[in-house]
Amino acid sequence: MNNNKTVFFAIGVLLVILGTFMLIPFFVQLIYDEKNNIFLSAASVTVFIGILLILTNLEENRKLNLQQAFLLTTLSWLSIAIFGCIPFLLSNLNLSFIDAFFESMSGITTTGSTIITDLDNAPKSILIWRAILQWLGGIGVIVMAITILPLLNVGGMQLFKKDHTSDTAEKILPKTREVTLVISIIYLTLTFVCGISYWFVGMGVFDSIAHAMTTIATGGFSTYSSSIGYFQNPKIEIISIIFIVLGSMPFIAYVKFIKGDKKIFLKDTQIKGLIYILIISILLMFFYLMLNNKELTFLNNLRISAFNVVSILSGTGYVTTDFSAWGKFPLMFFLFLMFVGGCAGSTTCGIKIFRFQILGSFIINQIKKLVYPRGVFSIKYNNEIVSNTFIYSIITFIFLYFFIFFILAALLSINGLDFITAISGSASAISNVGPGLGNVIGPDGNFSDLPNFSKLSLSLGMLLGRLELFAVLVLFFPSFWKN
Repeated sequence: MNNNKTVFFAIGVLLVILGTFMLIPFFVQLIYDEKNNIFLSAASVTVFIGILLILTNLEENRKLNLQQAFLLTTLSWLSIAIFGCIPFLLSNLNLSFIDAFFESMSGITTTGSTIITDLDNAPKSILIWRAILQWLGGIGVIVMAITILPLLNVGGMQLFKKDHTSDTAEKILPKTREVTLVISIIYLTLTFVCGISYWFVGMGVFDSIAHAMTTIATGGFSTYSSSIGYFQNPKIEIISIIFIVLGSMPFIAYVKFIKGDKKIFLKDTQIKGLIYILIISILLMFFYLMLNNKELTFLNNLRISAFNVVSILSGTGYVTTDFSAWGKFPLMFFLFLMFVGGCAGSTTCGIKIFRFQILGSFIINQIKKLVYPRGVFSIKYNNEIVSNTFIYSIITFIFLYFFIFFILAALLSINGLDFITAISGSASAISNVGPGLGNVIGPDGNFSDLPNFSKLSLSLGMLLGRLELFAVLVLFFPSFWKN
């Protein structure tokens, strides 16, 4: 096994950053006169462990090989989830370690599932910490998708290697620093504008800050149990729609736009695919509601359709109404949207649009070959020819995605959950959506009543889905641990 000092050094740095962000809820405690110092204690422990890892793993020439990049990707998310759950454990919410870990993993993976039953009366410091976890998870996902996953050849992500990453794994760290700085500025700017927009249309300052962070991260944690529906404000819903869509687009497109490519949002194949899917899905749900929900006006049905489609497709998980009561078609349709997700290189989740686009082109090519056996057909994506290696990688990823989905659903069923809860819970976890379907974990429910085994299974599903499956599964192969 190679020297992993760089891996643990990087994890130490991440823990110091995490501990530093814990000071924000500490100041919130002071502002709202909360009579405890749980975040100061949690920050002290986290920073201490982080500094310890840094000092014991100092090296002059820090490089990552491919094997270490896999290890860092998984361990970093797992470490942040473990240390991120400390404030939940120390709080007056009386959460077990499994509950606290579930909440933390849901936050850092931007899933949005929760076990806290009364958010309306939860401490403000805990509410802002949940938002911070999702916000940090969002920027982490973007950086990972742009700099690391393409080098790991994970599920077709190598398609984005040419424009976004270095040629060799040894250059990951310097490239990551460069990209992280630019992306962070864009991410912070969008968050700021989103927060100002929420405040301008009627949200309070605290709610605006918290929701801005979870909106751009497409995470979906809210400060109220009824989510965005608490405000009963159409303007807030429209702001949510706009910034969720902005968070669902590949952030590398923003970089290209700033660098002079003003038409990137009009010509990028993946962005066009996202817009087409949104338009078709919104219209489909709108016509369904017009036929089955005649009590609401034309504009209200359109707004409700747009909000819920955007929220589910992006994996944000905000809700304004219990769509489980709309009938069986919306349940099946939203289950499908959970799997689709947004663009690669964004904060969204799911299988990702580019994989469906390439798979669709592959299927069309196979039909053409049946009609024209001697024809030669190639698949292009963003005017680049896609090799068979990419296509096989994508097909393998999609197959494995659904295989793990069914395994996870089976585990939930064995643990006593009903069919709709098991199926939607599995889909919600692996697609990092948040709420499931049905009465238990649907828009009006939460995950607090699930057995501990189910919570741990869902936590694993969140991690697998967020890290594109292979980055985690490869660690379980004995050959990985050999030189």
